[in-house]
Amino acid sequence: MTENFEATSMRDLLCGSVDLTVTGERVSVCGWVAKRREHGEHLAFLDLRDHSGVVQAVVDGSVDVRSEYVLRITGTVSLRPEGTVNERLSTGEVELTDCEVEVLSAAEPPPFQIDERSDVDEQVRLKFRYIDVRRDKMQRNLRLRAKVNATLRRAMERQGFCEVETPLLWAPTPEGAREFVVPSRLHPGEFYVLPQSPQIAKQLLMVGGFDRYFQIARCLRDEDLRADRQFEFTQLDVEASFVTQDDIFAFVSEAVLDAAEAATGERPGPISTMTWADALDRYGTDKPDLRFAMDLHDLSSVFSTTQVKAFTAPTVKGLRVPGGAEFTRSRLDALTDQAKGLGAKGLAWFRVTNDGLDSPLARFLSAEEAAAIRGLDDANVGDLILVVADEYVAACKVLGALRLSIGAPPVSEGPHHYVWITEFPLFEGVDENGDLVSAHHPFTMPHLDDLDLIDSDPLQVRSQSYDLVLNGWELGSGSVRIHRADIQSRIFSALGISDEEAQSRFGFLLGAFKYGAPPHAGFAVGIDRLVAIFAGEDNIREVIAFPKTQSGTDLMSGAPKDITARQIRDLRLTFAPKV
Repeated sequence: MTENFEATSMRDLLCGSVDLTVTGERVSVCGWVAKRREHGEHLAFLDLRDHSGVVQAVVDGSVDVRSEYVLRITGTVSLRPEGTVNERLSTGEVELTDCEVEVLSAAEPPPFQIDERSDVDEQVRLKFRYIDVRRDKMQRNLRLRAKVNATLRRAMERQGFCEVETPLLWAPTPEGAREFVVPSRLHPGEFYVLPQSPQIAKQLLMVGGFDRYFQIARCLRDEDLRADRQFEFTQLDVEASFVTQDDIFAFVSEAVLDAAEAATGERPGPISTMTWADALDRYGTDKPDLRFAMDLHDLSSVFSTTQVKAFTAPTVKGLRVPGGAEFTRSRLDALTDQAKGLGAKGLAWFRVTNDGLDSPLARFLSAEEAAAIRGLDDANVGDLILVVADEYVAACKVLGALRLSIGAPPVSEGPHHYVWITEFPLFEGVDENGDLVSAHHPFTMPHLDDLDLIDSDPLQVRSQSYDLVLNGWELGSGSVRIHRADIQSRIFSALGISDEEAQSRFGFLLGAFKYGAPPHAGFAVGIDRLVAIFAGEDNIREVIAFPKTQSGTDLMSGAPKDITARQIRDLRLTFAPKV
């Protein structure tokens, strides 16, 4: 029986709940016609579908219905005749007989088949999304999402967090992404923005004494769309006072592991941690996919005095590809092109053979260099070694991208490997004015051991920020926040933010901090990405009811659209000519 269903005045059971336990009872079910088959003039078989499954109804006489008609059928639950049991259905041992059929709504033929056997163009699916979500996969995905949301909410409440809703109409925030701007009718020429996150609002709640806050928050960012990004997204937003980074890890891990158990039936083990520097060095990325090995290895010391021009660089990194010696020359050329497209000067490759190394560069290597490559990561005959020489970060990132393109399993395969990435750099570089650029946001607490480096060597300053990564997808980010005025002043100064600008941009937050700001930290988990991985989907559109296309349009509603002349007049808007 399907859980959490109560009979209504129109139906007694869900279609998928009609089974042997109700044999002999007369019941009413409602749903859509999945199939209609007639046997002569006096007998018809209707497969009626709702989200729970399909039940077969045997109707005496002809019935004038077609696929996707909405019906209410009342009949007696009977055993199917011998030899007609359908093992593929949970209802396959029974059927409804002596049926009364009521047409609740007629339907035109749908633009595509509802069953999973048909391969439908995504543009068509999105245009008719209200039909697409009838499909079993979409029903499973969206109901899985609901289960994950409910589980996350219970986990946070169990840990003493209070759910508080924050505004959707807000002031511009200090985060780096583009914001959606909303013109004000009552204040012509002034604007709200839609929140990129509840960041400042939740910090104000900490000042206000809500020492454990959470929200299933809707957020919006006007950024280019991709497989793991939409304009609108949902996150489990968390903030807590009088806590350390490890406390946030414990709170969030509890909720995420609860969600994993609800979604998959198995609870993962404790989540490991890895520093940003270690992740970059070993995997070439700050969001490593740990489902497969293929670590990066440093060859810089071996090549420090090399005579091979291709390897004269500050860093030389190597990657072993098990069985990669079978790669064709065209595939090796494609990998080389990919490396160059990522900014590398080139890519060296070496096949490991019984005789040593097979490569255009093999004859130029010294014995020590050849031995180091041949023995990289305990390489075996039949393996392939890829080598990139460049600046340290560039060499790591290029090989990390090649590692993923060669070895990463599909989203739907392999176990779920979670990892906390810690100690990100506080600054990511300098801008055209020579001012430092914050890697997270200007309220991220520096690592206390690195405070003296802010003035002397700022790019080496570690932050108390952290990411949660699952199978190569960044699930979310967070940090310990600055609550001390002296540290905040030093960070603003390093970022080139004057006192006047700080007051203009963040005045209401800084003002609140004057009245007693507790030490606090927070995090946000991307629910769209989390559910997509649980569902085995490689695009978050498949776990969102009404997503946008890659170009940011809603094919179903036609958004974005022009607004009326009256709306333009009321908002006192003028437009530049379209280019």
